[in-house]
Amino acid sequence: MMELRIAIVDDDPVILMHAKDILSAEKMRTSCMNSGKQLLKYIENNTPDLILLDIMMPEMDGFDTYIQLRKFEEHSGRAHVPVIFITGEDDSETEEMGLVMGASDFIKKPFKKDVLVRRIELAIRNSRKIGDLEEEATIDKLTGMYNKAKGTDRVSKLCKRKNGALMILDLDSFKLVNDLFGHEKGDRILKAFSDIAKKNSRETDTLCRIGGDEFMGFYDDLLDERAVGSLTGRLNSQLQAAADELLGEGHGVPLGISIGVVMIPEYGRDYNELFALADSALYKVKQNGKHGYAIYGAVDSDSEAETENSETRLNRLVQIVEERNDKSGALFLGKDYFSVVYKYMMRFYRRYGGDAAVVLFELEPPTEDFQFILEAADQFSKFVEKTLRMSDIMVQSGSRSFLVMLTECPSKEIEKVIQRLIGQYKDTEYGSAVNVNYVYKYNTSE
Repeated sequence: MMELRIAIVDDDPVILMHAKDILSAEKMRTSCMNSGKQLLKYIENNTPDLILLDIMMPEMDGFDTYIQLRKFEEHSGRAHVPVIFITGEDDSETEEMGLVMGASDFIKKPFKKDVLVRRIELAIRNSRKIGDLEEEATIDKLTGMYNKAKGTDRVSKLCKRKNGALMILDLDSFKLVNDLFGHEKGDRILKAFSDIAKKNSRETDTLCRIGGDEFMGFYDDLLDERAVGSLTGRLNSQLQAAADELLGEGHGVPLGISIGVVMIPEYGRDYNELFALADSALYKVKQNGKHGYAIYGAVDSDSEAETENSETRLNRLVQIVEERNDKSGALFLGKDYFSVVYKYMMRFYRRYGGDAAVVLFELEPPTEDFQFILEAADQFSKFVEKTLRMSDIMVQSGSRSFLVMLTECPSKEIEKVIQRLIGQYKDTEYGSAVNVNYVYKYNTSE
């Protein structure tokens, strides 16, 4: 195991020295503090691998310190540092309280060397395993950025409490890369852009991938238009250089970045409203040459609003909606949205006629390995989404199950559709090893 950094917090100097001697002998780097306030100050600029935290301390006890520590980590977007509570008392209720709060372990004083070292190593190992699993569930595999769910959650929280710029970044003419050079080259372009975007951001900024070639960023305390312009210029020039390297000079694809920006808190702190404003600004860029940026408010003059009639506004909004939804294949929805769309379509069928089939697909993997199940389910969802029609909708209903609504599907075709889909999935990387079970209800409009 690599060298570990341990923070020790106890108001008893004898305990501090004893713990320090034990851990130093095991090649662990230690930082000793005698109060919760010292720890909170220390943690602002340091991230230890684990904290040994005494419960009984004056002014601020261990439980209060733990609560303030977790609040700080949430506020700053940091991962939780594992904490082992230490105490000289033999109190099962206190121990239970510490574990319920989320502590990794509980150890009594005076320390036994082997017990202390073993529990520290175990707590760190478990924390890292949990961190790896959480990362798998929140990180977009291709780009290494936050995925849409995690990114949206994080950015919405930042909008509520921090000032800065919410940006939507859209790759111009990216579809041509896939059409002319293939999806493998397209993926390499997306990966190159994500690396460029990360290199041009700070630790306090947050980036995520929210669609195929669409990204979102919260840029902390960035409120100056000149900084937005400078960032846009760097992203465009570096992406174009990367495209020349990946596709060859003279590739002919006018790749670039268009960015819609809204400043916070100038236009409020509600994420959904701010996203819509940034999206509106992005549309302006797309309509005026691309490869640039627009800041909401700076591009919406009173004269424009006065001259734009209702028909023009309608056409503009329709274009925005169509541009945001130009993907082919089935519509992959969250559970809440799937329920809304499903109920709406069933009301439509009951009133005007029509048939639909609802299919539950359940994956049966050959192993219970978490990573395998996660990747197999991800591949299945992408395969089904790409294979089905744009009029079909789907939702992931469990870790290995998917609910699909096939619209306007004749009863004599339903088995053919399902068998063809499963057969084609068998040709994929994970499909050859995964059994796909299914059950369906037909003519649900009756």
